[in-house]
Amino acid sequence: MRRPRRDGYRRRSARILLLDGADRLLLFRFRHREAPGHCWITPGGGVGAREGLAEAAARELREETGLAVAPGDLGAPVATTGGYADLGWARGEFRDDFFLYRTRAHEVDTGGQEAFERENMLGHRWWTLDELAATDDPVFPLELAPLLADLLKGNVPGEPVRLPWHH
Repeated sequence: MRRPRRDGYRRRSARILLLDGADRLLLFRFRHREAPGHCWITPGGGVGAREGLAEAAARELREETGLAVAPGDLGAPVATTGGYADLGWARGEFRDDFFLYRTRAHEVDTGGQEAFERENMLGHRWWTLDELAATDDPVFPLELAPLLADLLKGNVPGEPVRLPWHH
């Protein structure tokens, strides 16, 4: 098991709330060790040792979806969550920072995903706010639907909204 990072986190992640022109949010169906065996997550992943949050978010977006954006186009994070987790493959303090990015349309290309992602991402889909609010499937981060409702109304926070930790 790897040691915690110098910033105190076992894993720091940069994630993206990717919206299309129809105000739909892209989520990946991810293998989950608890019932129903999967959950839905946003694109994104770990921040490298010498990488900034926006750079990591842009890299992860390109790798996981094929969409290339400049880190500066992502703006500041709109939400954050974090806490302790034991995921089996890693244990310690985790933190996820979420960026908002809009695109007119995008055909998702998963060809740049790493082996772990190819094994554990079971598909993807674009969700409307109503679909997200109504699903019984686990969606991470928690309280994503209320956050998305505010963002779609144009209420972009000056400071990242703190979402509850899901472990």
